[in-house]
Amino acid sequence: MKAFNELFDLSGKTAIVTGGANGIGRATALRLAQAGANIVIADLNLADAEQAVKEIEQQGSKALAVECNILKDDNLVNLVEVTLQEFGGIHVLINNAGGGGGGRENPFKISVDDFRRDFELNVHSGWRLCQLCVPHMKKAGYGSIVFSTSMSSINSSPNMSGYGASKAAVNHMVSNLAHDFGPEVRINAVGPGATRTAALASVLTPEIEAKMLSNTPIKRLGEADDIAGAMLYFAAPVSEWISGQTLFVNGGGVQTLD
Repeated sequence: MKAFNELFDLSGKTAIVTGGANGIGRATALRLAQAGANIVIADLNLADAEQAVKEIEQQGSKALAVECNILKDDNLVNLVEVTLQEFGGIHVLINNAGGGGGGRENPFKISVDDFRRDFELNVHSGWRLCQLCVPHMKKAGYGSIVFSTSMSSINSSPNMSGYGASKAAVNHMVSNLAHDFGPEVRINAVGPGATRTAALASVLTPEIEAKMLSNTPIKRLGEADDIAGAMLYFAAPVSEWISGQTLFVNGGGVQTLD
């Protein structure tokens, strides 16, 4: 049996966090750093990524900011190469970056390219990073991959067909890749409910929030740190016999925009 302090210990391990400059990604990067991991923050916004690195370094951990567009394969290849050059290995991958038009996807007003882009952002890029990182995780003898999925992957709502379908694909992809990546590498997903981020703030109204909370046993919206805790759980040794699973972190309820 591992000692309690070993269960969440990531000392000597290196974690890549995509979309790690802000919101859930930033909170996750800070949590993993507190657990002892070296952190590589990959983000389109290099200035914000570098600011997050400063915060991590102030905690006494090592960190690196890498400008990365997850839609560009050469950026993904560079991310892995730079990480290996800086830290010598890869042990944790948080596939947090993504996006799409969730809540704005009227099927008669969006294009096939809009629909395709949801999958490129949320499915294809993360799959590719797995392909690039898993050989190094297997070599290290430790690997944990965590995808950000969404409650929209199981909810049914209007104007969500592309985004919701892409996130549902993430859930199922994770359950299948667990068979390909084991035994050294585990892969899971965390599905946030309504979480206070800049993205939610852009569409949230007092009326929508009240309706969300009426269906939420824990009577508040999520915070980025709530999601980061679940990310840490999957990244750390405490979950070493868990793979192929999706954990929804949603206050016990269902929150939708409609």
